[in-house]
Amino acid sequence: MNKRVIDVQKFLDDHRFSGFQWAILILCFLVVAVDGLDTAAMGFIAPSLVTEWGVTKAALAPVMSAALFGLAIGALTAGPLADKYGRKKVVVASAFIFGLACLLSAASWSLWSLTVLRFVTGLGLGAAMPNTVTLMSEYAPRARRALLTTLMFCGFSLGSAASGFVASHIIPAFGWRSLLIVGGALPLILVVLLAVVLPESVRFLVCKGASAERVARILKRISTDTDLSGATFTVPEVVGAASESSIKALFRHNNGVGTALLWTTYFMGLVVVYMLTGWLPTLMKEAGISLAQAAVVTGMFMFGSTFGTLLMGWLMDRMNNHVVMGVSYAAAAVCVVAIGMHPGDVALLRVLVFAAGFAMGAQVSMVILAAQFYQTQYRATGVSWMLGIGRFGGILGASTGGILMTMGYDFRTIFFGLAVPAALAAAAVSLKGVYYAHRPSAIPVGSAPELDAH
Repeated sequence: MNKRVIDVQKFLDDHRFSGFQWAILILCFLVVAVDGLDTAAMGFIAPSLVTEWGVTKAALAPVMSAALFGLAIGALTAGPLADKYGRKKVVVASAFIFGLACLLSAASWSLWSLTVLRFVTGLGLGAAMPNTVTLMSEYAPRARRALLTTLMFCGFSLGSAASGFVASHIIPAFGWRSLLIVGGALPLILVVLLAVVLPESVRFLVCKGASAERVARILKRISTDTDLSGATFTVPEVVGAASESSIKALFRHNNGVGTALLWTTYFMGLVVVYMLTGWLPTLMKEAGISLAQAAVVTGMFMFGSTFGTLLMGWLMDRMNNHVVMGVSYAAAAVCVVAIGMHPGDVALLRVLVFAAGFAMGAQVSMVILAAQFYQTQYRATGVSWMLGIGRFGGILGASTGGILMTMGYDFRTIFFGLAVPAALAAAAVSLKGVYYAHRPSAIPVGSAPELDAH
């Protein structure tokens, strides 16, 4: 008697989103939330370092950029590791690394010690984010994949926003080290939950030839009343898939143009995000605004990003993804110019920074675009390399802010210039949409519905 063959993605599509899948979403949400809190922390710590250690803003550039270099290297290495060894192992290990390193950063005694520890923190942060996105997307039904993955990734925006609000309360009372203690303790607690509860990606297991019994045990947690006895499991990519380097695959199978444009878009977007969130508190303080007010205004950026990201996830399940992204980045360029025109109006800046964050929700949604574009065998690599290459845009934004201020450029000039990378991001993601709308041939390996070809 022939065994039943069950397509894992079709199984996910045909069953309701279960409590088990919600648990995965919540755990991944918590990982990216503490990731966001730790990533944003240096922007709120920087003014205190200038005062306590008597250093110049330009001298802070290595500290501000150290975690970003770590983020880039962590992302570039973690994707191929996750495609080889599994998403869960990399997520758990990365959360442990960035939690421990952030906690140790609170004991820093000099700029170089803080720089080294922030670099190690970045290694863990960079490895965690792409693999939570990949894991979540591989447990989501196709019809709601963008919204559910976006909902999970909102943890990053909320974590970054929470960093600002937490910083405004605890740094004045307990000093800058207290923010790093909070940022280190939370992920270490979370590691225990991840190790016990978080499952491996079922699609990854099928691609790697895991036993049918192991796959069936996971799918039974999604639908307890489905009989999976004697079944074998498949995903579309397995059929005809060739063994090749996951990195090389990013430029094969007609992926090359899309890969380059994804990298360009994400790079430009992070120039905007890191220059704004990293240096806005310092710029506002120089304009005579208190650090507490500056922290709250900056926190509005990531708070707005949360709402923008949710709307974009909803729209991406219903509209052309590239139109949604292109319009959002263009709106962000307009908002950044408006911020530059009102440097001293705290009430208005709250609204404008919130609006800029709302529009830059496109940056968060880029990981959804990448996860939809690549196949299971190299999806983690595709997402992580976009994030890793993009991090160099974050490094440019974080380091350039301090240099421009030291050179004497004012609030208005810096923000007018910041509109340029936002506009370039809009152009790049729109070009990707145009190119793949007229793609000369279908992807030869895998399933068309798994690709973001429209």
